[in-house]
Amino acid sequence: MALLHETEIQEAMENMDGWILAKDSIEKQYEFGDFAEAMVFVNKVAGAAEEAGHHPDIAITWNKVLLTLSTHSEGGLTRKDLTLAAELDSLV
Repeated sequence: MALLHETEIQEAMENMDGWILAKDSIEKQYEFGDFAEAMVFVNKVAGAAEEAGHHPDIAITWNKVLLTLSTHSEGGLTRKDLTLAAELDSLV
């Protein structure tokens, strides 16, 4: 899968609520009512990631979940990252 050009990334970011560009990745923090709700979300993320064959980095801090997406094998952002980001947003 090919890396996205900077203009493609910028255009995509305009439609991605809450996602930020962080070097060669995109990330978003989700906040929940408590740890249990955060873990329910993380388990949904795991299922979606397995189905997509593309896995985000996940950091959990009590009621907050930080997801980071990048296509490591390509060294940056690809369409896979944007597609999975949209899918993960739909899980909330």
